[in-house]
Amino acid sequence: MSRSPWPWWLDLPAAAALGALQTLAYVHTEAWWLQLACVGALAWQVRRVAPGRAALLGVAYGTAWVAAGTWWLFISMHRYGGLPAWMAATAVLALAAVLSLYLGLALAVFVRWRRARPLGDALLFAALWLLAELARGVLFTGFPWVAAGYAHVDGPLGAWAPWVGVYGIGAVAAFAAALPALQPDRSAASLLRGVALPLLLLTGPALVGVPDFTRPTGTLSVTLLQGNIPQDEKFESTQQAAALQWHVGALGAAQGDLVVAPETAIPFLPQQMPDGLWDGLRTRFAQGPTAALIGVPLGSEAEGYTNSAAGFAAGQPPYRYDKHHLVPFGEFIPYAFKWFTQLMNIPLGDFNRGPLVAAPFVVKGERIAPNICYEDLFGEELAARFAVPASAPTILANLSNIGWFGQTIAVDQHLQISRLRSLELQRPMLRATNTGATVVIDHRGQIRHGLAPHTRGVLEGRVQGREGNTPFVDWASRFGLWPLGLVALATVLLSARRRAGP
Repeated sequence: MSRSPWPWWLDLPAAAALGALQTLAYVHTEAWWLQLACVGALAWQVRRVAPGRAALLGVAYGTAWVAAGTWWLFISMHRYGGLPAWMAATAVLALAAVLSLYLGLALAVFVRWRRARPLGDALLFAALWLLAELARGVLFTGFPWVAAGYAHVDGPLGAWAPWVGVYGIGAVAAFAAALPALQPDRSAASLLRGVALPLLLLTGPALVGVPDFTRPTGTLSVTLLQGNIPQDEKFESTQQAAALQWHVGALGAAQGDLVVAPETAIPFLPQQMPDGLWDGLRTRFAQGPTAALIGVPLGSEAEGYTNSAAGFAAGQPPYRYDKHHLVPFGEFIPYAFKWFTQLMNIPLGDFNRGPLVAAPFVVKGERIAPNICYEDLFGEELAARFAVPASAPTILANLSNIGWFGQTIAVDQHLQISRLRSLELQRPMLRATNTGATVVIDHRGQIRHGLAPHTRGVLEGRVQGREGNTPFVDWASRFGLWPLGLVALATVLLSARRRAGP
């Protein structure tokens, strides 16, 4: 085994720097190439080290990757949760380090089983990268924020989304980045082999063009609310009345087919609202041409509480969507961590879970599928709603409150996540958020209407519903992420078998 390309005391900081640097590609998506460059440099770095050292490099890269991409969790825990600064910072680093163990294991296995054959080694690298990302996105409720594929929403690899989804994009990116880095020398033949296939993967689908797997249904005029309520005021009794007044006023003034208010736009339970307010909203939308979808907590002490969206429309009973994929520590308390959540002052921190597949909210023939906050990170769960064509969504609606994380990159990151969902599913996405990004995204992932983040405003626009399934929807709605995992596992086992052979 050859030595590392850098002195032993420099290779771990170098790997960490690469992991942190690629964060820029998740915000400035025109720099999608930066993610490829960082992964390629990591592959080049680990090819010359022992498995144990490769694991450490993976942990260093992964810790910096996740920490740089989610440092804003510090704000929610310290500024709004009241956790001491040192403890909040330690918690962010600990989370990033634990999640990086998957990548560390993947790189150790890669070094152990690679055969010094560039094409086969690049396939092994991509398969192990995919397994590491699937593990991070699925195990222990999953935390797929800054998954590799989200860096490519505006890059040529985004064209792969309707076929293989965000994790598949990440695997293709890992292969395209690793193949040039794993070439044995700098000869013209090696350069040609290392560049030709990645270029084909990068440019092929984009040049051919992504077909419309879906077709138009109807068009709705929509109104999206962005209250821009500071998080430290949102649940204070002296400020709740003002927030409630603004949202109720904006809801009442809406004139289009559908008005959407963000997650916990009304921070009261219906039974806690002023007399007649909730019934007044129901009556207003049950009798008029405008339908409403409103973020509000529901439930009671006896039955438990839910983070929900309530829908009202003429000619149908009140609609209710309860969030299914809850945020650990923020919306439910993981086993043995109650002591940690008790240190923070975060209200409404333990919700009941809604069903995985919920009925859509029907507005003028369009089937609106709500999802709340970071539920739109889980494309396989949204795809499950498409299993029955008659009830498959024609429009997606994300109700979020990113105010927990201040004026940080979290807003831009979440916007790219929603855009990737539209690319995977070829459905438009309405985003009604407290502080941003409040936008209308079409089925091609393009922003058609939008408000400036961190401002109070009302966005009016039009959205075209779609029906039909992408290839990603066809397989993910039936099997979840298992097809990707099985292909990756088969690739790894085949490599192991060949490594053990004569």
